[in-house]
Amino acid sequence: MALLPNVSEKMYFCHKPETDMEIKLKEGIGELKFGMKQKDVEAVLGAPDRQYKDDDKNIIYLYNSAKLRLTFYADEDFRFGYLIVSHPETKLLSGKIIGAEWAETEKALKEKGIKEFEKETFDSLENYFNEANWIIIQTEFNEVVRVELGAIINAKDEFDWKFKA
Repeated sequence: MALLPNVSEKMYFCHKPETDMEIKLKEGIGELKFGMKQKDVEAVLGAPDRQYKDDDKNIIYLYNSAKLRLTFYADEDFRFGYLIVSHPETKLLSGKIIGAEWAETEKALKEKGIKEFEKETFDSLENYFNEANWIIIQTEFNEVVRVELGAIINAKDEFDWKFKA
């Protein structure tokens, strides 16, 4: 008798994302680069599991198996400009980050020159924000549970899009 008889084997074992989960500071994640349009992202990941608009009319894509949320900014012609990821295979600076202890993560980041973090605490969660790389590393019980990364704004006060169509 199957453990989950109504769930196909493919669905049950699709816990690994089909894309590279390496966070690239100031650029994006895996093959996804800030500045891509929806069609460009879909060419890499396929259609999202869910899509909706937020209060600012931005388009949000959710990819369940990759535990990935992508934001396409309405004010920027719906370019990909922000991501949230919580997949356990996510890497930053070549090491797995989800599930890592904050002290180890902070040490590794400092060794790479990423030193300044603003800390905010919300109940059991702590956010560590580094503005230079526009990254938020969220911990709970001293363990990294989620990473947020946004496109960088340059000296001209414009987004520094990494994807050139």
